[in-house]
Amino acid sequence: MIRLLCIGKTNASYLLQGEKEYEKRIKRYIKFEKIELSDVKKKFSTNRELMKAESDCFLQKIKPTDYVLGLDEQGKSYRSSDFAQLLTKRMNHSTGDIVFIIGGAYGFHETLQNRFNEKVSLSKMTFSHQMVRMIFMEQLYRGFTILRNEPYHHEG
Repeated sequence: MIRLLCIGKTNASYLLQGEKEYEKRIKRYIKFEKIELSDVKKKFSTNRELMKAESDCFLQKIKPTDYVLGLDEQGKSYRSSDFAQLLTKRMNHSTGDIVFIIGGAYGFHETLQNRFNEKVSLSKMTFSHQMVRMIFMEQLYRGFTILRNEPYHHEG
């Protein structure tokens, strides 16, 4: 199973529509669950305190056997075909779920970063956290089509 954990809800209808479409497509290949954790409502005096609170929420949703990948601009960049191979490797060698995490606006606190098995970068550019969900889900779908040699992805 693959789980995507993220903070807050997507409120832009065009992004929600894309998320729903890719979620439907992904589920043709693997059991998939997107979990949206509630925004941390408490006011914090520093961004670091907010990051810690968000990280604590994420950590409550992760099992010890899960393989955890943080989506982070400092992570390793993959071509789509290489990302598909990463999926294969993780599906073949993980004893628990594969969990991808999209953090809040300020990133991940070190308590959560210490739990990551690895970090993956979607781009060196910055995207809104709501856009990242749909972009990631499209790449996940693309990865499975590559693994099945389906005509969605074109190498060039």
